[in-house]
Amino acid sequence: MSDTPEPTQAHFRDDVTVELVKSAAADSDVLFAARVSTAGEQSLEEVAKDPERSKGLINYLMRDRHGSPFEHNSMTFFISAPIFVFREFMRHRVGWSYNEESGRYRELEPVFYVPGKSRKLIQQGRPGKYEFVEGTTEQHALTSRAMEDSYRQAYDAYQEMLAAGVAREVARAVLPVGLFSTMYATCNARSLMHFLGLRTQHELAKVPSFPQREIEMVGERMEQHWQTLMPLTHAAFNKNGRVAP
Repeated sequence: MSDTPEPTQAHFRDDVTVELVKSAAADSDVLFAARVSTAGEQSLEEVAKDPERSKGLINYLMRDRHGSPFEHNSMTFFISAPIFVFREFMRHRVGWSYNEESGRYRELEPVFYVPGKSRKLIQQGRPGKYEFVEGTTEQHALTSRAMEDSYRQAYDAYQEMLAAGVAREVARAVLPVGLFSTMYATCNARSLMHFLGLRTQHELAKVPSFPQREIEMVGERMEQHWQTLMPLTHAAFNKNGRVAP
């Protein structure tokens, strides 16, 4: 009789992580790009002359949707999140660059997403006009148990195929989108504002958005980093309804 295989030592998470790896992003990047229209090569000298005037210029550019000056900067984030979050990310293509870890070239770790107790489970209303409300204790328990059991079964099948010599790129097909992955994502302030306008809910937003909570969690952490780098631009974004210029 063969020995019973050891159960999968899976790790379950209800969070996401976002690290700002590198950046070349400041409010002054917006200002010199905008002022070159009238100051030419002297635009760099104009940046620090009048802080209030600079603040007003950024707000004017945001309000009247002169967007190109907001593209002369760069931020690179290292993100750890479930695969289904990254699939939504890929809909944002203009002004974004992505590189994600590969299940073809490395054995994927058994780290999976299970919603925490604060995650609202129940959808009410029709698409485009719906809301989520709290789940019951029983619904949360069921969700956690069903997901964890499914994840373990899928990862056991993955390990079985790898042990039998099946290629990683084939065996990974049994793994669910709740598996955690990592990627680098690089963007500029304009592309990030467009992302935040769609992927976060905010009381100052002129246009309502209904993002999935998990990608919103990523967006919130990216916004915290960006706000520190470009406070005047971030304030103007909020003041003008969180609509990308």
